[in-house]
Amino acid sequence: MSASGTAVAADGAGGAGTSLSAPSGGGKAVSSVLWAVLVPALLLLGAVLGQWMTWAGVVVGLAVIAVAACVVGGSWHRAGAATLVSFGGFALMLFAGPAAYEAYMNTVGEPVDAVVTQVVDRDQRRGPDMSCTVRELGGKQTTYEVSQQENCFGQARPGDRVEIRKDPLGLLDPRLPDSPDQRNTTEITLAITAALTLLVAGGTLYGGLRRRG
Repeated sequence: MSASGTAVAADGAGGAGTSLSAPSGGGKAVSSVLWAVLVPALLLLGAVLGQWMTWAGVVVGLAVIAVAACVVGGSWHRAGAATLVSFGGFALMLFAGPAAYEAYMNTVGEPVDAVVTQVVDRDQRRGPDMSCTVRELGGKQTTYEVSQQENCFGQARPGDRVEIRKDPLGLLDPRLPDSPDQRNTTEITLAITAALTLLVAGGTLYGGLRRRG
């Protein structure tokens, strides 16, 4: 009886230990959903931050991708999902920042009349790298130097009068208006960003639900 009871107790203890070490179906689903929300949300935060401080956005984005790849590929043993999340995360960083900047400027940016004083291509050897200098026509007549990130693609010439959009908080550089052939670019960029966000979230969720080990 004692040996039998000991065997049953040992087996029961072992069974209890096994059930505690392995996540339950409900716990696995909850943690997978949390990661699927957290990873794209932090990538979007890093992309938005990068429009203000480029280095900070890059650090946040790379850190999130590295952690996600380690969790999905290393802890969950889903190499395919980890690759999808990593590449999707890099693409999301590229599109989310410009999408947020364009949407923000077009929505709350203050329209200001300005004149283009200079347009230069700073390095033609590696392709177009346009820089535009614009000066406000009213107020303090502040001068700004904007890059392609602020929509300087050579659509305006020196002497052209344009309506720029200024950040009411003063954190971001003004944005030049779109040219006639740039219609719906903001909507397209936002659509791509939304698709990549769903791709990263879906890859993370799949890896979590189908985790091994």
